[in-house]
Amino acid sequence: MIKIAITGSNGLLGQSLIELLLLEKEKYEVFGLSRGKNRSGRDDFSYVSIDITKEENLKAQLATIKPDFIINTAAMTQVDDCENNKEACDLLNVTVVKWLAEISQELNIHLIHISTDFIFDGKKGNYKETDTPNPLSYYGLSKLKSEEVLKESKINYTILRTILVYGKVFDMSRNNIVLWVRQMLSEGKEITIVDDQFRTPTYVKDLALACKISIDKKAMGVFNIASNELLSVYEIAQQIAETFKLDKSLIKPISTSTLNQTAPRPAKTGFNLSKTNMQLDFYPKSFKEDLQRFKDILM
Repeated sequence: MIKIAITGSNGLLGQSLIELLLLEKEKYEVFGLSRGKNRSGRDDFSYVSIDITKEENLKAQLATIKPDFIINTAAMTQVDDCENNKEACDLLNVTVVKWLAEISQELNIHLIHISTDFIFDGKKGNYKETDTPNPLSYYGLSKLKSEEVLKESKINYTILRTILVYGKVFDMSRNNIVLWVRQMLSEGKEITIVDDQFRTPTYVKDLALACKISIDKKAMGVFNIASNELLSVYEIAQQIAETFKLDKSLIKPISTSTLNQTAPRPAKTGFNLSKTNMQLDFYPKSFKEDLQRFKDILM
């Protein structure tokens, strides 16, 4: 049995991982670590209610579990909140990762960590794993620092960089772009969407699968995980409307400059997936194809 501890197990990726890994209960023993009660709607894994920003509690719990792998899905990801509350951002996004790296070295644990396209400045897009980061926001900087923690450590690690994750799980604490656009258009509400930011959105089931592949292959290093076609956020919203047969005319394009967001966003990201294709034998699809898969589950 492979023991896997998932931090942030109540989140979108955390719950998706639990669902995926428990399809093979004879192979994986799953431990979920998150705040408050277990929100996954399942009781066929070990759940630990824990505040992972308390170092002693976190390390003691992991020392008790002695997992083979930790998948760190916990993070502060609201970009403007990170800009406004840098201490809280650093604690969860950087310091906790240092503690995870320390316990991983002590107990010989392989650490899988989730990172982001926001480590880049968005000037060129189609980023490779080896491109030079230049974050525009404090959120992006915090995730870059967390990557550096792992790269400077002596542990076995996998960093999965991802973009604009969406999906649906049993108990949602936060919305995501697909569910939000679908809900607003279903209610006949007009929405404004930026047409000058470009992304390759990631279906959460693909990100969970990439984590599982990383475990099975003991993959090490940095990998890009996202869909394979670069779209403006406005185009993303239009494809959501088309897939769910909703009124596209309710979607109005605007420019980023009109938003007055606290933290700057990169204009164009998107990932080169060549390394992911070759080393993980994983071939993400287009957003349109992933949306159809998602729709089939929702309907």
